[in-house]
Amino acid sequence: MRPADTWKDYELLDATDGNRLERWGETLLVRPDPQVVWKTPRQSPLWAKADAVYHRSNQGGGEWEYRRRLPEKWKITCGEGEDKLTLIVSPTGFKHTGVFPEQAVNWAWYARKIRAAGRPIKVLNLFGYTGGATLACAAAGAAVSHVDASKGIVAWGKDNAAASGLTDRPIRWLVDDCAKFVAREKRRGNTYDGIIMDPPSYGRGPGGEIWKLEDCIYDLISQCEEVLSDKPLFFAVNSYTTGLSPAVMEYMLKTTLIPRFGGKTSCDEIGLPVSATGGVVPCGATAIWEE
Repeated sequence: MRPADTWKDYELLDATDGNRLERWGETLLVRPDPQVVWKTPRQSPLWAKADAVYHRSNQGGGEWEYRRRLPEKWKITCGEGEDKLTLIVSPTGFKHTGVFPEQAVNWAWYARKIRAAGRPIKVLNLFGYTGGATLACAAAGAAVSHVDASKGIVAWGKDNAAASGLTDRPIRWLVDDCAKFVAREKRRGNTYDGIIMDPPSYGRGPGGEIWKLEDCIYDLISQCEEVLSDKPLFFAVNSYTTGLSPAVMEYMLKTTLIPRFGGKTSCDEIGLPVSATGGVVPCGATAIWEE
């Protein structure tokens, strides 16, 4: 497992009985996490000082209980030097905050890979969310096409680019269905040196199209293989679906990409270290093909 352990503005303070206690800058949030199935005693005294707690509803979704008045949004930073990003945090009605902090370990990997390439790199970031991976790649010198089906989320990504001082970088912000966009890029003859896929387990496209990861992932990987350049640098797939193991995703990349491009594949879990216990909470899986 690769833990995202370089954060200063984010900290997973404690985790037990289905919940995380997290520090986002100076704000303490409690959010549910289905991976936290253990019921060990609470180790941190800060549980009682949480600024907001997210309560799940039996009907789906949930709501925040605010124990003190919080700003609608605030900023945190990730990384240092030329890799430093400024990201906007805002609690949403679906418990998310606009940042998946465990992905910082992947952002750093993309940036290192792009900087080491020594040539111009074009990256396609599908299901790009609020742009953490997009900005990491752009800061490292890549031209990025960022695709997400949500207009509001893409606007959030643009705001993150502005906060990070990256508005002058070659980033295309696109509100689109990812599979349809890839199909059009193939027809146009556009290719990419790096592809990042961070798909949801379940979702809907801008026209109401239903997306279910297990049913769609192989076809989308196969589609994306057709818009890779002749000398691709990397292809990364992230999953938050417990039923889709890292090894399954790696198998798909291995059998799709290695026959054409050679290279190598790897897979692992990513996670967040828990300050109170020294353990690591798993937060998903990543499979990578690289040259």
